[in-house]
Amino acid sequence: MPGNSSGVVAVERAVSLLEAFSELDYSLTLGELARRTELDKSTALRIARSLAKSSMLIRNDDGSWRLGPKLVRLGALYQSTFKSSAVVEPLLAEISDASGESAAIYVKEGDVRVCLHRHDSTQSIRHTARIGDTLPLDRGAPGRIILAFSGASGAIYDEIRQRGFYATQGERDPQVASIAVPVFRDGHKLFGSMALTGPTPRFTQEAIAKNLQILQVAAQKLTAAMGGDPV
Repeated sequence: MPGNSSGVVAVERAVSLLEAFSELDYSLTLGELARRTELDKSTALRIARSLAKSSMLIRNDDGSWRLGPKLVRLGALYQSTFKSSAVVEPLLAEISDASGESAAIYVKEGDVRVCLHRHDSTQSIRHTARIGDTLPLDRGAPGRIILAFSGASGAIYDEIRQRGFYATQGERDPQVASIAVPVFRDGHKLFGSMALTGPTPRFTQEAIAKNLQILQVAAQKLTAAMGGDPV
């Protein structure tokens, strides 16, 4: 289609503008938006104005930009498709308290995993992430679990399916260890992975064994609540 390539570029640039914001940013100047997206100011301004038409961005009185209310609605729609918050969030709080580590649910979106639910550890040294963060599938226990129970081939995934869990020490980040198990819905349909993550020194073999029991019990509860059959 004529102009299709330029249209894709425009969409990618618009997405990069939205992703330029972090949880610490109430607003960003046009110059900062341009710097973070590596766009010139005129291009960044043109895209920002287009996003503002659909309330994805809001322009402040001082000329800076902030995220708009349409994104809240889209985020709420995304989470509502899973209908899991009422069950998941108390479970994550429970296993985080029991293990002392951060707990999360990850789901597959395309070729990455997305943090759908999260409960951070109360310990001063802990692993933190944000709901909505995207991470690779092939690094870290949560992603490996998703790949294994989505049918990925290879010796590592055969072993994960046989054992029913996976634990890593610094596979994605040298300072982060994780252990994860699958969660199912509607029979044997994979929903995602439930994981505990924390600093590598705390993930001794003894701690992994303890955390695995905590995870397995919680995953069975969530799987049952979603009409799934545990492995």
